[in-house]
Amino acid sequence: MTTRTTAADVVIVGGGPAGRALATRCVAHNLSVILIDPHPARAWTATYAAWLDELPAWLPDAAISSRIARPSAWAQRPTTLDRTYCVLNTSILQSILSTGSMQVIAERVTHVTTHSLICADGTRIGAQVVVDARGTTPTPRTAQQTAFGIVFDRAAAEPALDGNAAWFMDWRRDNGTAESAEPSFLYAVPLDANRTLLEETCLVGRPPLPLGELKRRLHIRLGNRGVTVAEDAPVERVRFAVESPPRRRGDPFRFGARGGLMHPGTGYSVATALNEVDAVASAIARGDDPQRALWPRSARSVAALRRVGLSALLTLEAADVETFFATFFALPVEQQRAYLSDRRDAAATAKVMTSLFAASPWRVRRTLTGAPLSALRSQ
Repeated sequence: MTTRTTAADVVIVGGGPAGRALATRCVAHNLSVILIDPHPARAWTATYAAWLDELPAWLPDAAISSRIARPSAWAQRPTTLDRTYCVLNTSILQSILSTGSMQVIAERVTHVTTHSLICADGTRIGAQVVVDARGTTPTPRTAQQTAFGIVFDRAAAEPALDGNAAWFMDWRRDNGTAESAEPSFLYAVPLDANRTLLEETCLVGRPPLPLGELKRRLHIRLGNRGVTVAEDAPVERVRFAVESPPRRRGDPFRFGARGGLMHPGTGYSVATALNEVDAVASAIARGDDPQRALWPRSARSVAALRRVGLSALLTLEAADVETFFATFFALPVEQQRAYLSDRRDAAATAKVMTSLFAASPWRVRRTLTGAPLSALRSQ
């Protein structure tokens, strides 16, 4: 075991999209950066997607592999979402976020504090700011999203799409489940010009639906729609916590999903992280507190309201989940955007939640009324 010591302006633990993006933008702000990840060369295989208007201006168009001008949703009835959705080119995104003059250390971190850390090989690293960007960790107590998907040639997937360009959410019960069963939806998006992902998704659960059950449901759904599944078709398995781990005294600054940037009601975090990296990098370069830059009072208020929304999703009766989303998709696109993407406008988020409550049936209102207390008890 070595005992070497090194230092940098910023040390980032975790080489996923959030950690890599912050490292890249810190280098752009003339900061010295050390990135630590046990497997820095491992290819990213997850499907990352976002609303086009969420992506930052510095991200080149090459990072987008597929654009859907008006994706569809089905919640009690079909609807069109008037907002461009896109799937990111994972390999190009990884390449873009792996450039720059950062130092990369392929090691596991055993101890981390606000200004220093120790690697498994004994290396000690000090920094003006240490950033923990290691993502979330599923535990029996955390709400999680799970999904099982299969990648098809575009033509082979067409019967599942009913003539639509994509399904953002398709809550129909042709997946072999009764209305009383915990619901899951079909997520169907073109990955590029040649491939389409068809994925059965448990939006959130505590515990979530097992991957085996989602696989079973997906095969039933595809069979009912006339989609043939090849034995050697590529698959995607998804399981992650939508809640970040609790903070402890002495913990370093957190970023990305680990830092609370994941939307607890959707599981989306990559676009938010890409959008926030410059605010954080600028704060570090000025010598300011990155926590304050990332979490002003308005953002903390939105996060609290989103926790209420998560509580509502977790407590809704199975038969009411589709009703809830039918109500949401009937809202004006500006309100949908405010709830899904705006993390700094608490008034807009509260307005959306009020509109949802007012438009919901009484039985759903009863659940939504109890959600704030449930959310407070979970803190």
